[in-house]
Amino acid sequence: MKTGLISLFTNETELSADVESLLRKKLIARGYKVTEGYDEKAELLICIGGDGAFLRTMHRCDFPETPIVGVNTGHLGFFQEVWPEDFDQFIEDYERGNYTIQKLGTVMGIATDEDGKTYTHTGLNEIAITGSNSYSIHFDLSIGGKPIERFSGDGIMVATSAGSTAYNYSVGGSIVDPRLNLLQVTPIAPMNTTAFRSFTSSILLPSDLTLGIVPEKSDKVIYITTDGIETGYSHLKEIEIRISDKSVNLIRFSDYDFWSKVKDKFL
Repeated sequence: MKTGLISLFTNETELSADVESLLRKKLIARGYKVTEGYDEKAELLICIGGDGAFLRTMHRCDFPETPIVGVNTGHLGFFQEVWPEDFDQFIEDYERGNYTIQKLGTVMGIATDEDGKTYTHTGLNEIAITGSNSYSIHFDLSIGGKPIERFSGDGIMVATSAGSTAYNYSVGGSIVDPRLNLLQVTPIAPMNTTAFRSFTSSILLPSDLTLGIVPEKSDKVIYITTDGIETGYSHLKEIEIRISDKSVNLIRFSDYDFWSKVKDKFL
């Protein structure tokens, strides 16, 4: 819904601050009211920075339904769509409706401790389960409630399709087209010896299946890291990871193509 209100976010670097000032002036000159921080009445969110700034904005706004577009002042820029030198074209295309909405799903992890208390984590890219101080971690894995294996290693990562090119790719996971609604489970430094037999490649799960994790009972802290946000827990009973009902509406313009971006960034 067009309200004439636009919310701006930046990663607060000097470059991003200069870009934010320029964009603000251009938007105000076109009759928009511009706010810093999220306003629920905003018709558009603009995030200035890199992919890290984009993820922080999504968490700060609790994955809003408001369309969002990224301005790239960072490095990789997989979520970012606009370059500062293209502001005039961006505003014109936005006002004419020359764009599409790419809906990106999220992943949710629900951790339950031995007292029955639950803790919920939601990520746009991924949720990683690891041990403390680089110690190996051991837990039982199930898929859709069916036991699969006893996993041993540094941990596992559960990534969305959109997050397949992030941490998931760094630990050997596959690149997945973001139009596919699935979860990718990738082991992190798995043990595969005569004593420990763990899966060593990614597993792709359809949207209706959940991943169950039952940690080995110990005094060690288990870390749940969601899009780089790390939280430690003691005495967890189980963790369930599944696709969340939250999603992000990312604006894409006519020249966007995921696989062209993959080629430019990785190949």
